[in-house]
Amino acid sequence: MSESTLDHELNSGNYNDETWHVSTWIHRALLATGCTTLLISLAKSLLITSSSGTWILTLSAAILGYILADLATGIYHWAIDNYGSEKTLVFGSQIESFQSHHQQPWSIAKRQLANNLHIPAAWVTAAVLPVNIMSHDPVLLGFVVVFAGGIMFSQLFHAWAHTPKGKLPPLVVALQDMGVIVGRAQHAGHHRPPYNCNYCILSGAWNRFLDKYKFFVGLEMVLHTVLGVKPRSWSGSNADGTRF
Repeated sequence: MSESTLDHELNSGNYNDETWHVSTWIHRALLATGCTTLLISLAKSLLITSSSGTWILTLSAAILGYILADLATGIYHWAIDNYGSEKTLVFGSQIESFQSHHQQPWSIAKRQLANNLHIPAAWVTAAVLPVNIMSHDPVLLGFVVVFAGGIMFSQLFHAWAHTPKGKLPPLVVALQDMGVIVGRAQHAGHHRPPYNCNYCILSGAWNRFLDKYKFFVGLEMVLHTVLGVKPRSWSGSNADGTRF
């Protein structure tokens, strides 16, 4: 958390310098709303699937949702790591948070659950609630609940990737070892020079492919050619100019 953000939180009465990682009631409310929205999608998908018998299609859509969610976390992570600042509209707080994370990677493991997940939970609610209301397609709902759930909980998996193995539940360690969720060793590569790899933080399944074929390097070259904007990874610096 930057000094300016901390001062803002102190003035607003929400935080002090010892409770930046603590969940507030607003955080908990946003997380609860996001989880409730996902549960509605899941229940609706299962109920309609049970009556229509589209189990294979719904399951396939759910698997696809998880695979694409990992890719989405990588693209988003790359974008806010490399472009914009705390003054960027809508995404400024997330950009600042991720830049702070690069300065102190261990800090994410200290954040309480709702504190860590409230922003993606709010986005999930806004995006998924209309789908719940309008759609009666079990396949679409199955895709949406897993895709959106993967996006939301990727921040938790990200935190686990920064948590010592001995402090994690055995099930979490097993899931990391199987590649179901992003592992500690793989994600550690993101925090080593040149800081331009292993952006995906759900399962990390896309990281090897994207890095091997220099997907993000290609995007950076295109943006630099078209807009003249250099990504932070080219200099290894944060938004405030400090080294990752």
